[in-house]
Amino acid sequence: MIAFSIAITVLRKTIKLNLTFSKFIIKPIFAVIIMGICSYFCYITLTGIIATKLATIVSILVAIIIYVLAIVALKVLSKEEMEMLPGGNKVYKVLKKLKIY
Repeated sequence: MIAFSIAITVLRKTIKLNLTFSKFIIKPIFAVIIMGICSYFCYITLTGIIATKLATIVSILVAIIIYVLAIVALKVLSKEEMEMLPGGNKVYKVLKKLKIY
């Protein structure tokens, strides 16, 4: 946390980085909480049905999907940030078509 604070402070001073607390702290933490709860309940549900190792793998895959959906639903990434991702232009066009962005 200390290293993160120092890095953010230096970035803000050096390149005039404008980071909003809500967009870069609150929303991602909320997405992580949603992901954690969903993957936990997925794992608990699956351990009684399938092997523990397979339940872990499935829960991790569910966690990835839930996290991406939460980031999109909370609109953490702007259009410019999304376009910087591999295949971001296509993803943005689909999200715009679905009226999510």
